[in-house]
Amino acid sequence: MRVIDKVAWLHIENRRLLTARSHGRELFYVPGGKREPGESDVDTLVREIAEELTVVIDPATAVPAGVFDAPADGKSDVLVRMTCYTADCAGAPTPSAEIAELAWLGYHDRDRTSAATRRIIGHLRDSGLLS
Repeated sequence: MRVIDKVAWLHIENRRLLTARSHGRELFYVPGGKREPGESDVDTLVREIAEELTVVIDPATAVPAGVFDAPADGKSDVLVRMTCYTADCAGAPTPSAEIAELAWLGYHDRDRTSAATRRIIGHLRDSGLLS
């Protein structure tokens, strides 16, 4: 089975998780992306969030928040592994050109998200962080 390895940012406000939806896609996902060669997790986090949400992550505040595996949407032979971090940011998240829409989602919105994001949302609810 092929693994898509990603780094993602968990940003929670008012017991809701920030999610993004790409152009041409129906499901929302936790913002982040794949590592470039030689990048650390935090380097990837800072770069990807700047590209997707036009905010600056403070690398000194990045804290590991878990690793979540789930089947890739529409691909039975591919697994998505998301290494998640929380971190402070400067600025308000705003969708970049590659993002169609941002949404603050809770547990009851999980059917609008990718399989990996559903796993993350379930964990955050079980931890008392999401409503």
